[in-house]
Amino acid sequence: MRMIAQEDENDNNAEVNWEDQQNINAFSKLNTRLRNTEEKLEGLKQEKEALDDLTMELELADEDTPVLYRVGEAYVHLPHNRAMKRLAKDQATADQELSILKDQAEQCETEMKKLKVVLYAKFGKAINLDE
Repeated sequence: MRMIAQEDENDNNAEVNWEDQQNINAFSKLNTRLRNTEEKLEGLKQEKEALDDLTMELELADEDTPVLYRVGEAYVHLPHNRAMKRLAKDQATADQELSILKDQAEQCETEMKKLKVVLYAKFGKAINLDE
């Protein structure tokens, strides 16, 4: 953790008004939302990778053998062709969700950058908005 020198801390004695506090609160909310979105993105990327691996495995599998396919928390025996269709649908859904989450993360980052400019302009080194 970085400590602010006493002279730097006293350099900018800007008063925090209601609007400034609203900006600080908005930044905090966006930061929390961004962290949650990034966690969801990581989980979804792992799930997408598992679906891709499963696709490769099913392409090599015997088409006459039923496949155990996970639906929710249960496993169901499905014919090979139905399992492949279901897998393609699940991959498309995962791709859509990944795209939505990436857009949300970018939107949060953009808004956070705007707030950083405003807050750093007023408070300078007296405020720390970086991790």
